[in-house]
Amino acid sequence: MELGVNIDHVATIRQARMTNEPEPVYAALLVQEAMADGITIHLREDRRHIQDRDVYQIKEIIKIKLNLEMSLNEEIVNIALDVKPNQATLVPEKRQEITTEGGLDIVKEFDRVSNVTERLKSKGIFVSLFIDPDKEQIDASKKSNTQAVELHTGAYANAKNEKERMFELNRLIDAAKYAKSIGLTVHAGHGLTYENVKPVAAVKEITELNIGHSIIAKSVFVGIKDAVIMMRNLIKEARWK
Repeated sequence: MELGVNIDHVATIRQARMTNEPEPVYAALLVQEAMADGITIHLREDRRHIQDRDVYQIKEIIKIKLNLEMSLNEEIVNIALDVKPNQATLVPEKRQEITTEGGLDIVKEFDRVSNVTERLKSKGIFVSLFIDPDKEQIDASKKSNTQAVELHTGAYANAKNEKERMFELNRLIDAAKYAKSIGLTVHAGHGLTYENVKPVAAVKEITELNIGHSIIAKSVFVGIKDAVIMMRNLIKEARWK
């Protein structure tokens, strides 16, 4: 299983003071040294954290995969087509939200998603769609000719009790199995932490996890390289069972 580390919140700290530190590119290099498989960044329309220059610099400097999370906004799409990240993950975006609140509605946005997907693929970019673990959304994703889906793990991460957590975990397992059975690569992410990651990491159909906030939060105390290594070890332990 691959681990993509989202470094958005390194940029969040920088933008809080509108200064030049901490530097996301440096964070990306440390994540790479810690043997993560990829860097994930979200270029939001409001530029609340990652900036355009971060995207270009990180793509130029790192040797591991760059996964660009992005909305369907035409300006952002054109930047992606220019930068050519290794992977683009299409996500919903609301200006007022603190973080992404749910999966992209592929059924509702099918024409736009299909158009953007084909344009990205024409530049050799691997495309993933961030969706809720729902069969209808998976079917629409497959129809859009995407290559992968990233299952939104927020409901699992935010479960209030063990019964609810197991219900949401089983939804993820069923969705992952179904998506793989129809030929989609399966990723997962959102709200995963050191405490809840292992049950999701153990799902064999899921081949990539994208985790940000928990790793960056841990890095405040132990440093980013050790924070990444700790998460990577938990994932390995889950896969070995």
